[in-house]
Parts: sequence; C-alpha cells; structure tokens
Amino acid sequence: MASSNFLFLEGKSINRPPIFDGVGYHYWKISMQIFIEVMDLNIKEAIEIGPYIPTMVVGNTTIEKPREQWDEERRRVQYNLKAKNIITSALGMDEYFRVSNCKNAKEMWDTLQVTHEGTTDVKRSRINTLTHEYELFRMNQNETIQDMQ
Repeated sequence: MASSNFLFLEGKSINRPPIFDGVGYHYWKISMQIFIEVMDLNIKEAIEIGPYIPTMVVGNTTIEKPREQWDEERRRVQYNLKAKNIITSALGMDEYFRVSNCKNAKEMWDTLQVTHEGTTDVKRSRINTLTHEYELFRMNQNETIQDMQ
C-alpha cells in the first residue's frame, strides 16, 4: 500500500505555461517555445521579431499611427501583449523582477536568454576554455588510473 506522504510529480498543463524559477533554464526555454508555438505562431513571431507598431506615411515621413485609427492593426499589436502575459505568467518572483521593466516580449525573452545563457561571445569563450582544459588534461607522473577516477 502506498504511503499518504508519497509525492506525485505534477504533469504539464496545456493551459498554463511551464514555470521558471531560475533553475533549469535550457529545459524551460524549450518547453516554453513549444507552449508558445501551440498557442499561436504570431505570438512566437512577436517574441522573436518584436512588437508590431502600426505606422502611416505623412508626406515623406513615417509616423506611428494613433490608436483611434487602428483597425486590423489592433489584432497584430495584441500578439505582443499576449506574449508578455505568457512570459510573465511563467516566471517566479525573482525572474519576474528581472524582466518587469522591459517594454515588450522580445526584450523580456532576450533579457532572460542573456542572463541565463550569456551572449554569443561569452558562450564562445566558455567553449574555448573548456576545450583548452580538456586538451591539457593529463595524468601526472605519480598518478595511477585509479587516482584519476
């Protein structure tokens, strides 16, 4: 008979985004990407490309369109807001405060990515350092194979 104190792990939900509390970023990132793709590919686009900003041409200049003149654009602007909601709903308190000042979903996603993965230069530097350490890894003269393990 099973103990009443036995802890059952909760399964994932198709209605709630995976929660990220600062641990296991790579796992969360992939789960979150899948969750967002299932919700709407336009939401994914708002995260990858950035928010849609309705504009209009006046003379030779392009200006932002006033909200009162938004028609079909309103739906496209909404994708960024939905993406922000999904991302903030998926974050624990510490991670939320890290991105709470971001203006759009792309900024939020990029901030999390740089915080937990680093920039491409940082990644390249880590790979080079680890490769160098691996290449220099040798057994000392006084060591045996058992000592190495």
